[in-house]
Amino acid sequence: MISLAGRDILHSWGKFVFTGFGLGLLIGVTLVMAGVYRGMVDDGKALLDNSGADLWVVQKDTLGPYAESSSINDDLYRTVLAMPGVAQAANVTYLTMQVRKGDIDVRAMVVGIAPGAAWGSPGWPPYLVAGRQITRGHYEAVADVASGFRLGDDITIRRNRYRVVGLTRRMVSSSGDPMVFIPLKDAQEAQFLKDNEAIWQNRRRTASNPAFNRPGMPELLDAVNASQTSSTSVNAVLVRTGSGSDPVAVAQSIRRWKRLTVHTREEMEGILVGKLIATSSKQIGMFLAILSVVSAAIVAFIIYTLTMDKIREIAVLKLIGTRNRTIAGMILQQALALGAIGFAVGKITATFAAPYFPKYVLLLPQDAIIGLVAVMAICALASLIAIRMALKVDPAEAIGG
Repeated sequence: MISLAGRDILHSWGKFVFTGFGLGLLIGVTLVMAGVYRGMVDDGKALLDNSGADLWVVQKDTLGPYAESSSINDDLYRTVLAMPGVAQAANVTYLTMQVRKGDIDVRAMVVGIAPGAAWGSPGWPPYLVAGRQITRGHYEAVADVASGFRLGDDITIRRNRYRVVGLTRRMVSSSGDPMVFIPLKDAQEAQFLKDNEAIWQNRRRTASNPAFNRPGMPELLDAVNASQTSSTSVNAVLVRTGSGSDPVAVAQSIRRWKRLTVHTREEMEGILVGKLIATSSKQIGMFLAILSVVSAAIVAFIIYTLTMDKIREIAVLKLIGTRNRTIAGMILQQALALGAIGFAVGKITATFAAPYFPKYVLLLPQDAIIGLVAVMAICALASLIAIRMALKVDPAEAIGG
């Protein structure tokens, strides 16, 4: 008995294989887009894991420090450290900006950490792949390898230059930007202090204000100017709870007594996944739906065209008494074979193309299995049009002109 799928592969293998290849590229794009979403979620979780924190203490009534702006005094960590159940507390700043290396700009998240005695504190990179950690209070940096920086490179952040003394890996923001760690004081200056022109303008305005520039009290004006040119703010205090302590109970205690907002790991993960990447996930979902419809349309058109080319063969089969179920099964076999070729090409394409994307693409085995099932289901549904047309063929066409 004639096998329609085998006939096309043997006698029209060029059309069949190239059609499967084109469908495979479309499937590959679909798998990569699903991998982009998985990568965004993994970036957010990696950010939380690498921070080494159990709690995030931020400005009251904010979702900071990753979702929105947060500013608290840098001396609050001492009072937080004294709270029951708190083992470690460390100030940290986060600022996404352009970091320059010569004439090249790199989008990065600049993280301010307390150097020296605070080794291993929350906020520090948990490991290095080259070099050493920051040991000085100024002008040293540890960068993620995704930034493209190397040991010994001089990079510019705002007005200051930093020497890269260490390299880490997979330290990224929720947006996938590589992290650059610098001393906390330098990060505070980069984030909160104004440029020289703005400072000069503020001093001029302050000097013209009689409330600050009183006769015989020059120290008042000096004190006000000093307060305007020093930064005492950080974005968050990262807290690591003690062994046996309940992070939820510790967070509730800090909220009650310090009048600050405290986020647990579960709450922060909900903020990152449910708010920061929610819009992107919906957009990716829409693209996946569109690609699925396009894939179904392509498969339906190709199967319909290939079936139309074999109308006489189908009429002969019906003339010799072949059951409709058998004819439908052969057309379905053809569609599933096309889907199998397409999925194989798409999976190989996605696997080899994923490392070259600027954002992290995470291809999970379960997504591949779901994709295979979806492709086969789409091909089966798309073959229904061709099956319906084939079942309506008149056996008389086998002997007609």
